[in-house]
Amino acid sequence: MHQRGSFVSPLLSGVFCQCRSEEYQGSDPGGGGGGGRTLGSTLAAATALSEHRHDESCDSPHHCPVCGGPEQEHRLKVLFQILDVNRDGGICVNDLTIGLKKLGVHRTEHELKKIVKAGDKDLDGQLDFEEFVHYLRDHEKKLRLVFKSLDKKNDGRIDSQEIMQSLRDLGVHISEEQAEKILKSMDKNGTMTIDWNEWRDYHLLHPADNIPEIILYWKHSTIFDVGESMIVPDEFTAEEKKTGMWWRHLVAGGGAGAVSRTCTAPLDRLKVLMQVHASRSNTMGIAGGFAQMIREGGLRSLWRGNGMNVLKIAPESAIKFMAYEQIKRLIGSNQETLGILERLVAGSLAGAIAQSSIYPMEVLKTRLALGRTGQYSGIVDCAKHIFKKEGLTAFYKGYIPNMLGIIPYAGIDLAVYETLKNSWLQRFATDSADPGVFVLLACGTMSSTCGQLASYPLALVRTRMQAQAAAQEGSPQMTMTGLFRHIVRTEGAIGLYRGLAPNFMKVIPAVSISYVVYENLKITLGVQSR
Repeated sequence: MHQRGSFVSPLLSGVFCQCRSEEYQGSDPGGGGGGGRTLGSTLAAATALSEHRHDESCDSPHHCPVCGGPEQEHRLKVLFQILDVNRDGGICVNDLTIGLKKLGVHRTEHELKKIVKAGDKDLDGQLDFEEFVHYLRDHEKKLRLVFKSLDKKNDGRIDSQEIMQSLRDLGVHISEEQAEKILKSMDKNGTMTIDWNEWRDYHLLHPADNIPEIILYWKHSTIFDVGESMIVPDEFTAEEKKTGMWWRHLVAGGGAGAVSRTCTAPLDRLKVLMQVHASRSNTMGIAGGFAQMIREGGLRSLWRGNGMNVLKIAPESAIKFMAYEQIKRLIGSNQETLGILERLVAGSLAGAIAQSSIYPMEVLKTRLALGRTGQYSGIVDCAKHIFKKEGLTAFYKGYIPNMLGIIPYAGIDLAVYETLKNSWLQRFATDSADPGVFVLLACGTMSSTCGQLASYPLALVRTRMQAQAAAQEGSPQMTMTGLFRHIVRTEGAIGLYRGLAPNFMKVIPAVSISYVVYENLKITLGVQSR
């Protein structure tokens, strides 16, 4: 398929076969001349290689390089050599600055640094030829997805009405005059519509980290609540922050979490009981555990501790979000999206701050779940009892393993989710970045499950430390390392995974319930659903 509308700059015309260069020379949307030269005039044909296949309109007996022939790598090498100003085999920020100016393309130093950072796989501060080609093809693929999502009529062109509709989906309302102004900035041939060439040419060497459409489709932490609070916060676009949609997403996520936690509370309480009381000598199965709870306190006892588990959602979500935004600024990023490593660092620190702030509530939740019928009259009575008998430090029992558990949970959850997301985008996202409900739920469930599995031994030790503070006076208080050694010595490695079965049993219903409630709350709160 020829991408008509782009043209070949005189800088590169010599490397193309005559059939192709003649076609391009006859269709100059910018009017020729150095002043009208666009980035597309030099790069469009070179980067379009990732999508071109052999074209039947090419009558030359040899393989046309534009159509995917054997010379396509040579074309990219010519482009690389133009940008490699100092001829050292790598393109650095300085090379891009000088090389792009020669081509009539202007980018800020900040944008150029992000381009190099995005493509620099070996972290040597520059792009070699392989990294350069990979960056261009990967970025063009992302641009194609965004173009498809904006092209509501599927006619290969974007008009002002489609821009207005897409921004409405993002929660931003603009006039037709403003939409036409956006169009004019990219429209090179005066048609007041943008085709694929104009879109690609305008955005091609802009940094590849600002794709808000993909961000919107792949929300993660605001949707999924599996009872754990260590997931890295979601990114929100500038439009969502400006219009207040971000807090509606957080409120919808919090409400969904409250409902899903309440529905799966019996399994959560059983998990806590098995973590603390189950052992080789005291085997506790799923059915036996439920029967024991009902015998001891009736059906109502299955939800013991759930009130505190729900109450801590709001302060933890709010603190984590605010901390995440502040940490993003501290690490020098004012962009809508961060790289995966930056997200892990910022998300883990935000999680640590939030957990530190509400940790006494975690201890109260565990104590209430383990409590006997009539032992506490409520949350306040439980807090008073702990403070009076054990002092303030009891509210931070298990704090260290809890903090240590954030890194493996958040890291593996984020890594698995991003891997699954990128794999889906590369293989199946031919027309849209929208994964659909099933794919979104599957990716979120798998990543959360992997994160929980990695951090589970630390979570078990944390729960036992929270519980042992309730032991009778005079009994020894074990440290984190002491508990690890004791469990492995007396129960083996399997002892570190007590309660794993009910924990995993609640994942699928928790995710399903939270998603359904989240979508309904979004409608109630006036959040546009994609």
